[in-house]
Amino acid sequence: MTNIEFGGLLFGVCLVLIALRMPVAVAMFLVGGFGFASIAGWPAFLNLLNTAPFGKVSSYTLSVLPLFLLMGQLATRSGLSRSLFDSARAWVGHRRGGLAISTICGCAAFSSICGSSIATGATMASVALPEMKRSGYSGALATGTLAAGGTLGILIPPSLILVIYGVITEQSIGKLFLAALVPGIIATLGHSIAIGVYVRLKPESGPVMPAVPFWERVRSLAPVWPVAAIFLSVIGGIYFGVFTPTEAAAIGAAATALMAIASGRLSWEAFVSCLLDTAQVTAMIFLILIGAEVFNGFLALSQVTTVLADALATSGLTPITILVSILLVYLVLGCVMDSLAMILLTVPVFLPLVTGLDFGYGEEGIAIWFGILVLIVVEIGLITPPIGLNVYIINSLAEGIPLGESFRGIVPFLLSGFVLLAIILFVPATCLWFLGLP
Repeated sequence: MTNIEFGGLLFGVCLVLIALRMPVAVAMFLVGGFGFASIAGWPAFLNLLNTAPFGKVSSYTLSVLPLFLLMGQLATRSGLSRSLFDSARAWVGHRRGGLAISTICGCAAFSSICGSSIATGATMASVALPEMKRSGYSGALATGTLAAGGTLGILIPPSLILVIYGVITEQSIGKLFLAALVPGIIATLGHSIAIGVYVRLKPESGPVMPAVPFWERVRSLAPVWPVAAIFLSVIGGIYFGVFTPTEAAAIGAAATALMAIASGRLSWEAFVSCLLDTAQVTAMIFLILIGAEVFNGFLALSQVTTVLADALATSGLTPITILVSILLVYLVLGCVMDSLAMILLTVPVFLPLVTGLDFGYGEEGIAIWFGILVLIVVEIGLITPPIGLNVYIINSLAEGIPLGESFRGIVPFLLSGFVLLAIILFVPATCLWFLGLP
């Protein structure tokens, strides 16, 4: 068996192990370590372990990750979701399906200081789900909205998945955040439009609520402005070069902590819990990154990526056809794999192939554009059967609503996601314009 065949075989083995629910870090480390040692020898593998893990997790760029995680933890524990939902409800709640649209708007606003899909969906569910149940919303629309709204947590910056993508591809995290701004807005509008169409086809699923007086709507914005201020400070500071992404993350975390303390919703016990949870999730991600470093070293040694790149370059297929084929692979993997595992396992394989294609945006532009496309596909995967992690999480919080009903409620949002994917795929300027790229 050649090294290339061996590399392809172990890549498949790693996919199977992850699908069987072996921890991602363990699967990548064991398979990558065995493959590396088989090709280069055990002394070479031990030498890799002597340098690679420390070199990966000691990166200054990676320090942005625990800071944004802490920012999201503080936002989750401080009860901001209630204020965001109430404000959105005051402005659009009187429309048909208004509570569902308010939930999407609340998720989008919460995502701007959270960065986690699961945290966004679960936190907003505790506020919005009881309101929609009391107002007579169907279980399908209520849970489908929350599952789809949660996915905005990984699209709207600061996104933890984008941070990971930036680290493993050595792209600017600040530029990736800016590239995700317009797609995030389009996704929010698309989900809102999907709700509007759904409730017109099924009026009983989203009843009309009484309108709120204008001045009450204005007053509802008072608790929300700190969230907008933090988001604009973080993203605006990066855009105008006032501070680096790491400095922006530190400022965002500190500002979120001050806002939570000022609101009186953050006790000392909750603050300590935020620190512990941040440390735990950071350690988990760092362990996965170490496993990915070992696995990627094995892939490079086996030359699988080089052979694939050469094969596609001489296949005669157009660049857009190759890119669409790669995205279809992501859609299939997204049905059965965790988003972080999918990113770490496949990006080192696919990115060299994509950047080698002639799209006319330069290597940096293609890498950023591909990152946003992958992010959208991952977002779709979070609500796609049979796994649909977000759907399972929201359904577990919604007592009495069958899982099948929740998956039926996700259909309009899947369609919205595919429309967004098509827009970014065929109009790359939607994510590259802010960066001054063509």
